[in-house]
Amino acid sequence: MIGWFSKTIDKMSDYLAHRKGLLPLLGLLFIVANLLLQFLFPLGWLAGTNLLLHVGLIVAIFGLMLAWAL
Repeated sequence: MIGWFSKTIDKMSDYLAHRKGLLPLLGLLFIVANLLLQFLFPLGWLAGTNLLLHVGLIVAIFGLMLAWAL
């Protein structure tokens, strides 16, 4: 189990090392999707909790920290 997890992390690290802006861009897309859901297509629970906003912010910050480290 730990060997599989280690190999997966290594593969993800190698993939993201050449695409440093991918995670921040993905985070921004989540934030824009939240904006669209909240104001244009109110879908109840998903728009009310701002789930995509929070996930997008976490992904974008993680992506910036990872890009700085790599």
